[in-house]
Amino acid sequence: MKKVVVAYSGGLDTSYAVMYLAREKGYEVHAVSADTGGFSKAQLKANEENAYKLGAKHFAVIDITQEYYEKSLRYMIFGNVLRNGTYPISVSSERLFQAMAVARYAKQIGADAIAHGSTGAGNDQVRFDMVFLVMCPGVEIITLTRDGNLTRKEEVDYLNAGGFQADFTRLKYSYNVGLWGTSICGSEILDSRQGLPESAYLKQVQKSGSETLALGFEGGELVSVNGKAYADRVAAIQAVERIGAAWGVGRDMHVGDTIIGLKGRVGFEAAAPMLIIAAHKFLEKFTLSKWQQYWKDQVATWYGMFLHESQYLEPVMRDIEAMLESSQRYVTGTVTLELRPCAFSTVGVDSPYDLLKSKLGEYGETQRGWSAEEAKGFIKLLANPLRVFYGCHPDELPHDE
Repeated sequence: MKKVVVAYSGGLDTSYAVMYLAREKGYEVHAVSADTGGFSKAQLKANEENAYKLGAKHFAVIDITQEYYEKSLRYMIFGNVLRNGTYPISVSSERLFQAMAVARYAKQIGADAIAHGSTGAGNDQVRFDMVFLVMCPGVEIITLTRDGNLTRKEEVDYLNAGGFQADFTRLKYSYNVGLWGTSICGSEILDSRQGLPESAYLKQVQKSGSETLALGFEGGELVSVNGKAYADRVAAIQAVERIGAAWGVGRDMHVGDTIIGLKGRVGFEAAAPMLIIAAHKFLEKFTLSKWQQYWKDQVATWYGMFLHESQYLEPVMRDIEAMLESSQRYVTGTVTLELRPCAFSTVGVDSPYDLLKSKLGEYGETQRGWSAEEAKGFIKLLANPLRVFYGCHPDELPHDE
């Protein structure tokens, strides 16, 4: 009997794949849920029970939350990565690590095939396929939903006819929950004129007024929340999420270009990523040089784009990570933020490496590192290229019409 590993989320498409491959194709089905921090214990238990009801021979959970943080999220924080300046690349990065975990499992058991539930109209098909092609060469890739262009109704009808009565049609919105945020898709998303209603968000605003939040960083990594130290970086992120979500922080809508060339739109709520990245970027303004910030922004933009477009395994990503990590050696200190309903602002920084505390002077106040005459000479030299150009082309100078 041939073995197939199904990247099993517990959703409609992967449930259909488990049942169809077991019943119609006679595969020994291994249903694997790769957890990047988005599954609750109850969800994983339900996944296990349902996988066996659907016909799986084996079920496995692979917890890759720590790996996901160490190999991806920390670099996304170092780089303040937000796609199009908006989206914290939650689903994109998760899918790659889920695919790699499934690929490793498939190799361990000597699987003949790997299956996933992606459609032919999205980015995830690229992410899963590319990882499987690279990590499991020669292993067949099965994508029933994509190949059959199946509708939700067709899949639901098949499952119901097979005795599996889970209702996949009752939810108005579909959600992807992970450590780095929740994506939201629904009818309003498809209409460019509309936004999401309050009811679409999983986490509702629970507080009013304002609250101070203190985030401590060491070498660019989040190490404390409101004075409480966290050796476990994932736990620190989860603590920020709990605090920020109660204020409805981190809600937004992302519009961007997909890998397959279509424009894509997705709603999201990501309190922890938005707060952590904003605080981290604010701290860097005080602790990094102008050119460190400039070049780090350039490579971080590429890093985020490559993550989104399924290029995590591209060797240059390790080179970019090395640069990002090197840039963080003085990004240490505590950042204070103020939270309000559905909003926040940065307040201040306390860092031993604060470059604002210069012995040379205070901007706009007093200089101690140079004289007035030296300032005049510097400005004159700085103006020399312009003086040369306009000396030759005086007609190019701005003038009254």
